[in-house]
Amino acid sequence: MKAIFFDIDGTLFDNNIGQGIPESCVSGIRLAQENGNLCFINTGRTKRLIERDITDRICFDGYLLGCGMTIIYKGETLLKKTLDYDLTKEIIEFLRSNRIDAILEGDEDNYDEKPGEFFTKRFEKYAGKYTDRNFGRYEAAYGKFLKLFAYTEEEGAMERFFERFSDRLEIIDRENGFYEILLKGCSKATAMDFICERLNIPLEDTVAIGDSNNDLPMLKHAGCAIAMGRSSKDVLACADYVTTDIGDDGVYNALKWLGVI
Repeated sequence: MKAIFFDIDGTLFDNNIGQGIPESCVSGIRLAQENGNLCFINTGRTKRLIERDITDRICFDGYLLGCGMTIIYKGETLLKKTLDYDLTKEIIEFLRSNRIDAILEGDEDNYDEKPGEFFTKRFEKYAGKYTDRNFGRYEAAYGKFLKLFAYTEEEGAMERFFERFSDRLEIIDRENGFYEILLKGCSKATAMDFICERLNIPLEDTVAIGDSNNDLPMLKHAGCAIAMGRSSKDVLACADYVTTDIGDDGVYNALKWLGVI
């Protein structure tokens, strides 16, 4: 039996081209489960951002969310972490004073500034891609959010952020000026460890499939690392196998190579 951990964006589907999960991906994961393997989502997304195209079409065994901040297995929440009041207050004040745009991501809601109050047009365009933009404001985020996604064009702003918060926060460079930020010591790898310890699964029986830099912790930690066809150069460098692109049956081909279907 293998425990297989799937990233979402760039792995199960690509929002940039407006396509849902390929049917070959759905059938491949179902076959892998029928053959006795466990299949998990392991994503930077929070529960709020898991689309029904995923949950309606594939019955995953569990969801490891927010880069290890929330863990759900067979419908039961086993772990949930949020940022505390004082740290939240400090982060929000720093974002505003240093002109850093961000969405604070929670399991039940997301939080941002009012539309039109972003510091950059690029982040305003990014935020506009969400189909449901009925987010709460920063002031409602206390005790409720797990992580944040940030962007700035202000010179030196992220360097100052690193200097202030790097002892308390994990800061993942998502490239092109975007950063994913969560509690220190949390990652897709710690999420894997948690669920494997809970289910007594040896690490050598784990497989990670991903494409971007926030997948690196789980890819480097898993017994087998599989990169999607259009992965970042760092992901490609650490992969045991590089499969095809999403639209070219990438997940199905990866599971076939793995021997679970």
